[in-house]
Amino acid sequence: MDARADQPAATQKEVVIVRVYDAPRRLVFAAWSRAEHLIRWWGPNGFSVPACTVDFRPGGGFDLCMRGPDGHDYWMRGAFREIVAPERIVFTSIIDEAAKQEIVTTVTFAEAGGRTTLTVRQTVPVNPMMVRGQKRGWTESLERLAARVAQA
Repeated sequence: MDARADQPAATQKEVVIVRVYDAPRRLVFAAWSRAEHLIRWWGPNGFSVPACTVDFRPGGGFDLCMRGPDGHDYWMRGAFREIVAPERIVFTSIIDEAAKQEIVTTVTFAEAGGRTTLTVRQTVPVNPMMVRGQKRGWTESLERLAARVAQA
């Protein structure tokens, strides 16, 4: 598990979500690489993505706005640490601008028999509400991704 140097590991928890898609790995990986793809599936049910920019390369960044059903905007900003196409993406995101709380997310893509197993591993602050929110958000986002790759 990655932990920031100024945050003891005991203050972080790893959230792991695994999903299998009936789609080739290259297609599932591509859905993560461009803003026009992300706006169609990112975020929990009922959320939209009205604004998104992606510089998909190691050292590149992203800005993504999730708009909730109540109209409130939630911005997510981050940077890509590692991209190994079509196997792995590692990125950081800031969840609280004031606290500068950084989350590290690792997404891996494994293909077998034309199906893709996607694993999301994310370090989050040890906070039951945050952990539940991340699990729910990722689960719903990855369900939306399943619908998106099924249309391709």
